Amino acid sequence: MKYFYILLVLMVTNIVAGNEFEKWFEDATMRIDYFHFGDSRQDDIAIDRIYRYDTWPGRHSRLIDSYGNGLYRVTIRDAENGEVIYSQGFSSFFGEYQSTAPAAQGVKRAFHETCRVPWPKYPVIFSLDKRDGKNEFRQYFQFLIDPGDISIIRQMTGDPQVKIIKNRESGPPAKKVDIAFIAEGYTIEEFSKFKKDLSYFSNVLMNSEPYRSMADQFNIYGVFKASVESGVDEPRAGIYKQTALNVTFNSLGSERYLMTEDNKALQDIAGHVPFDALVIMVNHSRYGGGGIYNQFCVFTTGNQWKEYLLLHEFGHSFAGLADEYYTSSTAYSELNTPTIEPFEPNITALHDKKIIKWKSFLTPGVQMPTPWKKKGFDKMDYAWQSERARMNNQIAELKRKHAATNDIIEAEREYDRRDAGHTRKVDEYFLQSRFFGVVGAFEGAGYMQYGLYRPMLDCLMFSKGKKPFCVVCENVVKQVINGYTN
Repeated sequence: MKYFYILLVLMVTNIVAGNEFEKWFEDATMRIDYFHFGDSRQDDIAIDRIYRYDTWPGRHSRLIDSYGNGLYRVTIRDAENGEVIYSQGFSSFFGEYQSTAPAAQGVKRAFHETCRVPWPKYPVIFSLDKRDGKNEFRQYFQFLIDPGDISIIRQMTGDPQVKIIKNRESGPPAKKVDIAFIAEGYTIEEFSKFKKDLSYFSNVLMNSEPYRSMADQFNIYGVFKASVESGVDEPRAGIYKQTALNVTFNSLGSERYLMTEDNKALQDIAGHVPFDALVIMVNHSRYGGGGIYNQFCVFTTGNQWKEYLLLHEFGHSFAGLADEYYTSSTAYSELNTPTIEPFEPNITALHDKKIIKWKSFLTPGVQMPTPWKKKGFDKMDYAWQSERARMNNQIAELKRKHAATNDIIEAEREYDRRDAGHTRKVDEYFLQSRFFGVVGAFEGAGYMQYGLYRPMLDCLMFSKGKKPFCVVCENVVKQVINGYTN
């Protein structure tokens, strides 16, 4: 009788959730494009265009965001009574730009961004909330949208140059996590390479936990539009390519940060399939990538850390996980400060056992904060970061001066060899620690050497290599998957 009662409660809950969706929404997607502009002190929005797509692949239940993640939050309210009928946290490229030195100096930039929400049956208030100095959401923009407005673009016939590959089909989009791998830097002659890469990296994702244990909850698509040239921009090397999405290294001034600012091109191409998550797969041999929560992630397919790059960057964009490392240089002058508790679920400024985010995972009896041989690691890793920067500058200089191909190849091989050697040293350093495998609060996280803490010594979000998520990050990913599928 007990199990019958539980089943009945679940059935009633699903019916109520389904009725709530049908009350307010149609099974269609509203794509809201806007310009996000300003500097470190100014943050403004201007609506661009609104589009309609025939299906809504996202949540049909749990319409109000319960994760509390992201720098921003989109909220949809019924225009008549003000009731919140949908919300979703996210982060943005402009939000990252605000933390850079040029933004602090007053250099204003504009970025094109998109929010996708279920199609409302009635007029709604589209609002954007942003975290304040205490990391609490505050509304700062709103816009009335009438779904009957004739200026909304409704007839999307598709681009005949775009090819779709159905890599994995597990069920209806509304009940699954739908991932679209978007081609970048593949010419028409490299379509077969794209198909091969799609198969390889979808297997990488699905063979990693917790995705492997929940593989029947995913649909995966490949979306291909040929680039005129192979590869992507490398500004420091004086290399520029004509590609479908205009992805470039040196985004926001960081040499390994690989992103696109051509959001409209990305959304137009991705819109050929239903999707919850976007992965831009870049046909390039150099190490690089990036990920923005509930926007997209980018990774290169041809380097020795390609598998790590996909899994790490997808951790950012899909689950909102923070970078746990702190020794690498970044474009950001200020993202996390020890006086404010970060909103990301896998880093913290607090190390009290009673209130820490991951208190249910703590190893019994663990000391807080958890001591580890941080000085030795810092000395080793900061030395490598300095050497890594020197070698990358040398490679960029060789390319910029059109040095002999063999000289460039040899310099790149030497860098890869040294980088792999350092990664092995890091792995060995942690394996020798008596705290390896312990869940506690380890100082050094979120680009901060001091004052922020991560759950375990090592994790996919901390260092390179073939390794799993820590238990905290894995649990977060599971929660996000369940949010789309239950």
